[in-house]
Parts: sequence; structure tokens; C-alpha cells
Amino acid sequence: METSKGTIVIDLTEDKTPKTVANFVNLAKRGFYDGLTFHRVIADFMIQGGCPDGIGTGGPGYRFEDEFDSSLRHSGPGILSMANAGPGTNGSQFFITHVATPHLDGKHSVFGKVTSGQDVVDSIAKGDMIKSVKIEGDTTALFAKEADALAQWNAILDKKYPAKNNVAKDAQESAHS
Repeated sequence: METSKGTIVIDLTEDKTPKTVANFVNLAKRGFYDGLTFHRVIADFMIQGGCPDGIGTGGPGYRFEDEFDSSLRHSGPGILSMANAGPGTNGSQFFITHVATPHLDGKHSVFGKVTSGQDVVDSIAKGDMIKSVKIEGDTTALFAKEADALAQWNAILDKKYPAKNNVAKDAQESAHS
């Protein structure tokens, strides 16, 4: 993730939270996050981004269910998790922790961990930009596994937030072949 403050590298947990990771990867590949800001930053807690409206009320136009795995906890700094407004309201907003936040376990789906750039996370201020989110690795198997959800999500996204590039379309086509 390239931000206006530097690079954050995150390992995603597609084996434990496949739908959540597929959603994030799909949005990233479509360019959805490019140019959005971190609209909510709370010192010694977390940074939050992914709202297309920039104020914390927006999303991609769809919602999906929570995914919880007992091994994925808000156990320290650098935990990537879905922001939501209650059960089953995940969309595009996410947060990254500054510290352990165990009170969020079972309420917000953890789907990754920062492996490099926690200093960047800690330096992010409200209004700082997400320049781009680059996905490394092959997503074909993940996209094939979540093909039905991706098809529904992309039909909605295509109307309101057309892809800023052709990567997502290519990935979706390869998932159906």
C-alpha cells in the first residue's frame, strides 16, 4: 500500500478469511482505493481508510458477512481489519491498528498483518492519502473460489465505481475460464 507517508506491506490471510481478502483484493485491483484518504485516525488506536466519500459513511454499494478465525486476533500493532457498522456490514472500509485492541475481536474481521511499514502506519494523520494498493502474488485460485460473490460485487461496482484499470476485469475473466 503506497500512502502519502510511505509504503505499508501487509500479508493477507486468504486461507482463513477468503471472502474478506477477495473483497479487498478485488477493490484494490479495480483501483477503488487509489486516491482515497485515511478519514479517521485515532492516536494509540488505529488508522481507518477506504471510504469513497472521505467521511466514514460510504462503501462500495454492497455489504458482506463477517469472517472470524480464532487464530486471527487484534493482538498488537499492524493488524488489518474490516471497519463496519455492526454484524454483516463489511464493505470497503478497513483499519490498521497501532496497538492491541482485543475488545474488537469477534466484532471486526481480521484479514492481514503489517510486515513492513508500521512506522508509516504510526505516522499517518487524518487526510493522508492512499496513493495505491498493489497486490502481489497470484489471485486466480482465490478469485475462482469467490467467483459468485465477485460477480455480484463487480456488477454493483461497475455501475457506481467503474474500474480504474482492466486488471480486475482480466482477473474476473480468468476466474471463469
